[in-house]
Amino acid sequence: MEQKIGRILAVDDNEDILFALKLLLRPHVELIETLSGPERLPEIMKKQDWDVILLDMNFTKDAISGQEGFDALSQILEIDSQAVVVFITAYGDAEKAVKAIKMGATDFILKPWQNEKILATINSAISLRRTRIQAQNLKLKQQEISAVLDQPYTDFVGQSPEMYEVFNTIKKVAATDANVLILGENGTGKELVARALYRNSLRKDEVFISVDLGSIPETLFESELFGHEKGAFTDAHKMKQGRFEIASSGTLFLDEIGNLTYPLQSKLLTVLERREIMRVGSTKPIPIDVRMICATNNNIHQDVADGIFRQDLLYRINTVEVHLPALRDRTGDVPLLADHFLKIYSRKYRKPIRNIQSSAIKRLNQYSWPGNVRELQHSIERAVIMCDGTSLGPDDFILSSGVKSSGGLELESYNLEDIEKTIIEKVLKTNQGNVTQAATQLGLTRTSLYRRMEKHGL
Repeated sequence: MEQKIGRILAVDDNEDILFALKLLLRPHVELIETLSGPERLPEIMKKQDWDVILLDMNFTKDAISGQEGFDALSQILEIDSQAVVVFITAYGDAEKAVKAIKMGATDFILKPWQNEKILATINSAISLRRTRIQAQNLKLKQQEISAVLDQPYTDFVGQSPEMYEVFNTIKKVAATDANVLILGENGTGKELVARALYRNSLRKDEVFISVDLGSIPETLFESELFGHEKGAFTDAHKMKQGRFEIASSGTLFLDEIGNLTYPLQSKLLTVLERREIMRVGSTKPIPIDVRMICATNNNIHQDVADGIFRQDLLYRINTVEVHLPALRDRTGDVPLLADHFLKIYSRKYRKPIRNIQSSAIKRLNQYSWPGNVRELQHSIERAVIMCDGTSLGPDDFILSSGVKSSGGLELESYNLEDIEKTIIEKVLKTNQGNVTQAATQLGLTRTSLYRRMEKHGL
């Protein structure tokens, strides 16, 4: 049994036309209603959402100008800007129907119609309506999220000179289309910088697409970023748009760009130079218009010197560089950040915790924060959850190794490879083999830590 889709409103002064439409469409659509004139359109549209409105061009006897149809179209679109209107017109009015399409109509059907053709036109119109609604909902959802997050630099708490320099750079660069490269250790807030750049840019009403390149297998890189056609490979059961195509006219944030292999760097460079992508399995180039923001925790300039990152790609992505300081280099901001996160999590978990004791602040200041702001945030959240009192003391914080001291790690040699292996072994042991926690403490991504563990046979 055919599934009925769509709600149709037909407006025509010819009762025979309306009867024929009802007879034809009733087996195929959820609802078909008719009006003999446009006078009741506002009333009917307020009571019901219509997927397609079929509209005659002339309603008065002997009228041929089509002005009544144009006026009704304007009224419909004023009530519902996403409305899909299909004109029903006599053959001689085809030129007027084209004018109506320029005014916002979707299509037109010539009288007398062919049943198969009118059904195909209505099906296409229903699909268009659904697509418009989905796009509108996505845009509204994005605007809603942005409204919550868009207070400038809300997540950037700090009064240190290093952070003021970051704020100043964002302010200067955000409103341009310049490509930005954000450098900093894991947990310093690179994605927050990217989102701040986006929210203060000329593209803030378009999409923001974030991609963690470190989590994409090399074999799926092209499919994920550039898309693929149906049948392009074994599991390509349908066409898929890539992240570049989805982000077109908006902002694309490529995190962990330093993790790309040399061949993938070449493919990315080609896209940036040509400003077009090619879906896997296609020969048709698709133009793209994106504002690129990239980030890495690697020393990317050293990677270029070592020949593992393309210099020409670096030139493409770092028109402006933003350097995020590690938390240990701006310890004066620790009390501000701790208080900021305390307010967030005491409210979230409904805890009556008013402050952090000075002795606890002293302990937080003495810690080196290898996981940076992210580690501090998680430490405050955990302390809030576990605390039964009204203030956080030193014992509420579980801080592993990392307290600033002159000793603590015994080294058998000064070979950098040996030191790296020793540190990874120690941190894995401290975290009881938990790779995620160890990676956070080391300031690495899980992917980077796994690579180093494989290198050292751990």
